[in-house]
Amino acid sequence: MTAPLKPPAEVADFLNLDIRVGRVVQVLPFPKARNPSYKVAVDLGDLGIKWSSAQITHYRPEELVGGQVVCVCNFPPRNIAGFLSEVLILGARNAAGDVVVLTPRSAVPPGETVY
Repeated sequence: MTAPLKPPAEVADFLNLDIRVGRVVQVLPFPKARNPSYKVAVDLGDLGIKWSSAQITHYRPEELVGGQVVCVCNFPPRNIAGFLSEVLILGARNAAGDVVVLTPRSAVPPGETVY
């Protein structure tokens, strides 16, 4: 079942988001997280390596490393159980309820902007 449609947003709301493609370079366990999560290091090209707390534990770390993800890069960092999460990796729930990471269909350079 899908969530109900949210209230209308302006195009400016979307344009204010800095959404970029990154490459996962490291995945660490995050046992202190309230919900099962990983600490994920993402190479965002000129922006450098940024860390994210991500509830994508149905993937094995080796499945994620080297893969591309789509991230919101300009939210303020969040302290999650003592860990500073700098970017938000985007995903959607599949039929089983697992969060599936959003990724481009073809490889793009790390740091490439999503339009």
